[in-house]
Amino acid sequence: METIGRDLREMQRIPLEPAHIAAIRAAGTRRHYAKGAMLAEVGAPADRFVYVEEGEIEVVNPFTGERQVPSTLGPTQFMAEISLLSGGTWSMPMRAAADTVVVEVPRHAMLRLMAAIPELSDIVITVLAARRRRQLDSGDGMLILVGEERSAAVRRIAEFASRNRVPYRSYPLGSTEAAGVAVSCGTGPDDPSVVFGRDLVVGDPTPENVARLLGLDQDLPEEDAFDVLIVGAGPAGVAAGVYAGAEGLRALVVDDTAIGGQAGTSSRIENYMGFPTGISGADLVWRGEVQAMKFGTRFVMPRRVAFLERLAKGDLCATFANGQRVRAGAVVVATGVQYRRLPLDRLREFENAGIYYAATENEARFCRDGEVIVIGGGNSAGQAAMFLSRVARHVRLIVRGNTLATSMSHYLSSRLETDPAITIEYGAHVAELHGGQRLDAVTIRNADGDRTIDTRAMFVMVGAAPNTAWLSGLVALDDKGFVLTGESAGATSPYATSQPGIFAVGDVRAGSTKRVASSVGEGSVVIAKVWEHVRG
Repeated sequence: METIGRDLREMQRIPLEPAHIAAIRAAGTRRHYAKGAMLAEVGAPADRFVYVEEGEIEVVNPFTGERQVPSTLGPTQFMAEISLLSGGTWSMPMRAAADTVVVEVPRHAMLRLMAAIPELSDIVITVLAARRRRQLDSGDGMLILVGEERSAAVRRIAEFASRNRVPYRSYPLGSTEAAGVAVSCGTGPDDPSVVFGRDLVVGDPTPENVARLLGLDQDLPEEDAFDVLIVGAGPAGVAAGVYAGAEGLRALVVDDTAIGGQAGTSSRIENYMGFPTGISGADLVWRGEVQAMKFGTRFVMPRRVAFLERLAKGDLCATFANGQRVRAGAVVVATGVQYRRLPLDRLREFENAGIYYAATENEARFCRDGEVIVIGGGNSAGQAAMFLSRVARHVRLIVRGNTLATSMSHYLSSRLETDPAITIEYGAHVAELHGGQRLDAVTIRNADGDRTIDTRAMFVMVGAAPNTAWLSGLVALDDKGFVLTGESAGATSPYATSQPGIFAVGDVRAGSTKRVASSVGEGSVVIAKVWEHVRG
């Protein structure tokens, strides 16, 4: 961990070249800040890039007013966050630690510079990504959660923040830190809460409200049309966003949950080319998001498309669940699939309170030294079992069939079978759930009968239901709800649907190979046909 920390610190100090500095000075405005002046406030738009010529800038702890991060920014360094690319907000307050002189470049001017000077873009993006990773590792951010163990609403915010790579701190009720937050914000000592900044208590802590504070859910004027709307931010959708931006298309990517899709719930993907030691699904797709934003692609979430229609002039119009609308010349459907809910009593009651559909660090916190149940026979279930076995006392993989050979990669099933911390139960299923406010135990049924096992965490990774209800009646679907494309839809392009201008890629497409690499490939290739449609 010390080596990783040192590497991140070194990456954050990559120097700009003299030519880059000259371009920044030409595009920006020189400003002076007296010692103690604030340069960035939490929640304010990250609307500028700040190059430091003289002085020093520090991150401030909003509760104490003291310096929060040991290192500071000095001459030749720059103040910016990854939200600069997307038009989001500052996640940490920053002030002048001494009289400071800077050059400020407006966001849009800086993005134009980065597009024109690839070497400058490489340095800036590398540094911003390293800073966000450091924030995630240390929890440095102004989103504070209290009472996650008692509140389903707070747990939903933790899941949303974790999957969207938003740094946050979580304090249990009764802790010294939680008491300090309660005093500062005027909340009750036993009240779960979500706090943004120093004292803004989110009255209705929904992902939508928190996303708006973070700048993730931005207003989209209805008259503002895009070349392509990409619905779904999994590997296929993000790959489409990268290539759309690279080809000069004005692209918007929306998702009703988070960046990453189902792949984002995978703790480790080992068979994706170029990553011999593996990479988490969330990190892989986040890298793609940053790459797409560099090319000008916009991301907004959580946004669920409720209805899609064709306008009189030929454009497509998507209506979101919140009533807002956006127009586009073409639509790429990349909504993927979701794990099926099991037909069990009290299932919804225990969701996020012992029953989970993702296996990341966020969920692993609740599995330490306990018995864990994983349901499923595919790669996602196998990856989850391997990952959770590092923190749980024991992992029990429940498989309805009699083999993993037809549903799981051989390298993965071989590891599961030889790992002493993992037991595979074939021909079995979960029949009952038990517990009070949280899951306490499950009843497993097989040919030998029933038995009840104590557990506080069960991971459901079975089935694949396509997210296509919003497309019903507009494009042709197969009998399982997957989108028909190519010849089966009466189209010449392999990714075109039965409706001109609407394309489908990734797991949501009928007949697709359910693998991350193939989804990325489809998302990349489809943009050539999108370009022909909107520019033809």
